[in-house]
Amino acid sequence: MDALVQNFFNVAIMRAAAPLLLKGLLMTVILCLVVAPAGVLAGMGVALMSTVRRRWVAWPLIVYVDFFRAFPPLVLLIFIFFGLPFVGIDLPAFAAVVLAFTLNASSYYGEIFRAGIESVTSGQTEAARSTGLTRVQTLAYVIIPQAVRNVLPDLIGNTLEVVKLTSLASVVALPELLYAARSAQSVTYNPSPIVLAAAMYFVLLWPGVRLLSRLEHRMIASR
Repeated sequence: MDALVQNFFNVAIMRAAAPLLLKGLLMTVILCLVVAPAGVLAGMGVALMSTVRRRWVAWPLIVYVDFFRAFPPLVLLIFIFFGLPFVGIDLPAFAAVVLAFTLNASSYYGEIFRAGIESVTSGQTEAARSTGLTRVQTLAYVIIPQAVRNVLPDLIGNTLEVVKLTSLASVVALPELLYAARSAQSVTYNPSPIVLAAAMYFVLLWPGVRLLSRLEHRMIASR
């Protein structure tokens, strides 16, 4: 038991590593505040384009969504950061991470929004158009608000996954939380900083998890 505590729950090492991990946590929060909104906006754009019933629009969207949902985000990040310089595009680590994770997240957000839009009955559209609203106004004032409400738990759940996805940024040496924890571990030869980082992730994600649970229970109760 003592060995377990010394190797994974060493308070002295955690205390020494805490300032470095807090800096990493700040970078993780900044990354989330950029990637999540960018993914939501891009995903909404994908979903809105899917309402255009044209084959020349539908097929590229299908390819886009299927590709980035199926392609491993870690491999995508490595390709963008290490591969694009060979064609003259040299992105800094932060920009490469944002681009890779936004492409990945937007494909999932796009499918969520598309499902939400399709969950709104056609009668809602017909009623809105009959009052004189244009197609754009109908989407903005009638369809999208209902669609977002219908898929809100899925949106929150996917956002939680985006937060966890940011831990992959350590492979390109972006100093986020996991990278900071691994750096501290390499100095102390003790995994206690990794455990502390896991605790920080838990504190960061737990409110969202509880909110998601409440929304799911509320939606089940309303049915």
